[in-house]
Amino acid sequence: MPSLNGRAIVLIAGTLFATSACGGNSAVPTGAAGTNPGFQAAPAAVDTTSILKKLTKDVLIGSTVDPKNGDQGPRAIVRVRSTFGLKAGQLLVCNFENSAGVAGKGSTIEVLDPKAKSKPATFVQNTKINGCDGDAITEANQVYGSGMTSGSVGQFDQSGNLEKSYTSHLEAPFADADAFCGEPYAPEDIYVSDSKTGALVKFSFISVSGGKTTTTEVVSGFGKNGSGWSTLGPSGLQYNATRTGSLCNDTLYVVDGVDNTLVSIANASNLLEKDEIAVQPGGKKFTCKHPADTCATLLYSGSPLNAPVASALLPNGNLILANTKGGNTLVEISANGKVLATKTVDTSKTAHVFGLAAYGTSDSDTVLYYTSTADNTLHVLEQ
Repeated sequence: MPSLNGRAIVLIAGTLFATSACGGNSAVPTGAAGTNPGFQAAPAAVDTTSILKKLTKDVLIGSTVDPKNGDQGPRAIVRVRSTFGLKAGQLLVCNFENSAGVAGKGSTIEVLDPKAKSKPATFVQNTKINGCDGDAITEANQVYGSGMTSGSVGQFDQSGNLEKSYTSHLEAPFADADAFCGEPYAPEDIYVSDSKTGALVKFSFISVSGGKTTTTEVVSGFGKNGSGWSTLGPSGLQYNATRTGSLCNDTLYVVDGVDNTLVSIANASNLLEKDEIAVQPGGKKFTCKHPADTCATLLYSGSPLNAPVASALLPNGNLILANTKGGNTLVEISANGKVLATKTVDTSKTAHVFGLAAYGTSDSDTVLYYTSTADNTLHVLEQ
């Protein structure tokens, strides 16, 4: 642990606040500050069962075109976990285009029921999320929408009313994810990636400074290029918290479509300082200010990844990524970095899959939702 500077005080305060939920820091200290390719949290069980191979049935859920203004171009998907305003099991989908098909001009989030022949309903229409390309939902059903074109993230209540918008440290928000340890009184954060800066920004809602929301660019250096639908950068954010006895091990996964990498950040809740992790050119090595607290690890790189953007975290800990070049191929990667399967859901050379989300309680009932910009629809792959 560093000396008792401001970071250490915040770490201690956060740990005390969350002790009943997460059991404090579960990191395995390795090395000193600097480049550290081998940092890992306490190991979690790895399930090498391929779920993607089991998903043989493709069911059309419904159109994602906004019924009021015609926004289209579905991107990110998030599933509602509890009934509060929204209903548990419902799906939220961002629209990236307007009714004329102009990329980066969509400003709506649709809500659909998770069944065939569902009709989209407008949950949000707001210019604060212009170029909507990311949506995240908290335990209290607050929704955070990322707007690549607006350069801001909108915070909405359970009925879709704008509560606040954020622009600090953001230029082109690209994806977002809710990070919750899973127990009462545990901290809950939002992570947002930026396609223009190649950074990750952390929204913290618990602070020793009186509870004020803070935004901090905690990771820098991910790849970035392209525009509109061809934009690549840090995306596909997935957060996983697992328990080992009284300890809570949390990991944030990041997809880098420029370098064709999948990166894991161990003990992501310990990220507190500006540029605490710096991704080195090429996306495979990382410099970490406090490697005993948190650092990044390269989980996988190279083929069959080909400009991936979207990802889904499966209940068994595996991840599925969606390529945006060379066809619409899904790639399943285990938690220890092994490719388990690939599946092409659309033979077109044009990228159509920009949103993924998984749900299930076991290997036998896991399903995978995906969006298709070919016809502006939401699908589910079932076993």
